[in-house]
Amino acid sequence: MRWLAAAYTTVLRGIPDLLVIYLFYFGSGLLLTPIANMFGVEGFVSFPGFVAGMGAIGVVSGAYHAEVIRGAFYSVKAGELEAATAMGMPRLLKFRRITLPLVTRHALPGLGNVWQMVLKESALISVTGLVEIMRQAQIGSSFTRQPFTFYFAAGVLFLAITILSGLIFNRLEHRYSRGRA
Repeated sequence: MRWLAAAYTTVLRGIPDLLVIYLFYFGSGLLLTPIANMFGVEGFVSFPGFVAGMGAIGVVSGAYHAEVIRGAFYSVKAGELEAATAMGMPRLLKFRRITLPLVTRHALPGLGNVWQMVLKESALISVTGLVEIMRQAQIGSSFTRQPFTFYFAAGVLFLAITILSGLIFNRLEHRYSRGRA
């Protein structure tokens, strides 16, 4: 299991996200068409653009999230866990009261960074034909011949989402850092 997890995180963090999106979008047909043919469905079957994009970005961000959480687990000091064991805490209670809050405290900044990255990567999904913020800005700018207006509006929208989610992560970090100097 450890080898599979290391391979998953290494491979998906090492190849471009756009390539993963293409593999999900175009490669799904190679996988799903023979399966659909076995059940009597005729023709080519593949993931819709939204599903392929969502799956690809989910798998890639999952690799980054896994590394952040792994690092957070390693940052929990052994002495804190030994103290809980010495107090006679069962494993589940020790995990819930000691390990999980400490891992959350250490992981939140990294998880916030990965979330910001996922927000920006969502613009790549437009290559599957899905109309998202950047694709909508491109369509609007081509019809009106006012690219600055539409791309500026898209930038403001991305920035608003980023600021709002940054505030939420800062509040969570503050909450989980209570009692810490």
